[in-house]
Amino acid sequence: GGGAYGAAKAGGAFDLVRFVQQPQVLARIVSAVFALIVFACLVGDGYMSRPEDPRLFCVFNHNEDACRYGIGIGVLAFLACIFFFMVDVYFPQISNTNDRKYLVLADLGFSGVWTFLWFIGFCFLTNQWSWSQPEDVYIGADSARAAITFSFFSIFSWVSELCPTW
Repeated sequence: GGGAYGAAKAGGAFDLVRFVQQPQVLARIVSAVFALIVFACLVGDGYMSRPEDPRLFCVFNHNEDACRYGIGIGVLAFLACIFFFMVDVYFPQISNTNDRKYLVLADLGFSGVWTFLWFIGFCFLTNQWSWSQPEDVYIGADSARAAITFSFFSIFSWVSELCPTW
């Protein structure tokens, strides 16, 4: 067999094509792209101002927490994807089964928590968007809808990371 957490395969040569074709690596790349889209939409067009008032406000019903939450989970999800992507690269070189076990459990735990946080984010952004006044959102509407949409897609991309094939 493959040993505990694939430990019997440790120390093999790195094959980039085979690595990129792994389901967890593809899911991680998709999750990173979705997180980047949510973050970029909220940072780029998530804040507006009125001509008579130069102060910025969040397009999601003037609720700063909605924009902060989306930006926060987007940035942290992107950074986590980079971290776990690097773990995926070095994982075959780790021969200690305890280290491998803890990395797999950390990945599973983080993916589970982030699936839940994306669900909360989708619900929160959708709720605040439904209460937003159309006259307050004349430029950032498409970005707000994109942030909501990719928050929804992120739920499924992080769920797919809950099934590691290491």
